[in-house]
Amino acid sequence: MNTVNVQVRRVRPNPDLELPKYQSELAAGLDLRADLDAPLSLEPLERTLVPTGLSLAIPPGFEGQVRPRSGLAAKQGLTVLNAPGTIDADYRGEVKVLLVNLSSEPVTVQRGDRIAQLVVAAVTRATLVEVSELSETARGSAGFGSTGVAGNPDRC
Repeated sequence: MNTVNVQVRRVRPNPDLELPKYQSELAAGLDLRADLDAPLSLEPLERTLVPTGLSLAIPPGFEGQVRPRSGLAAKQGLTVLNAPGTIDADYRGEVKVLLVNLSSEPVTVQRGDRIAQLVVAAVTRATLVEVSELSETARGSAGFGSTGVAGNPDRC
């Protein structure tokens, strides 16, 4: 398994909060925790930025991807609105998670709750080359839902 060192700095004194860590041996993401002074309630369809109390120095050639925690989404309806959110290698501000409550009930986030996961991934940079025509494919320019669902090509 490949590893990369990522420097982390606490932006507020919060020694009671654990640094992000993997919850299992083969987990892809480190769990991010809410660094809140007081409980935060999100009404249905409400969104807010939740601070983590951390800033990161992600090495060049990598990015941080902030993703939802599946259990939180399934059980409480909380998810990351801009998933995956990207933390660029040159960003040094506090990592905040844009949570949205997609349930029909208010949801409360407490200090230290695991609210998202951080996946550190390699980045490939692209060089765009302008051309007058693109190569042909079987799909061509067919867009959203064009590959269909087995037995019903009109369904996404």
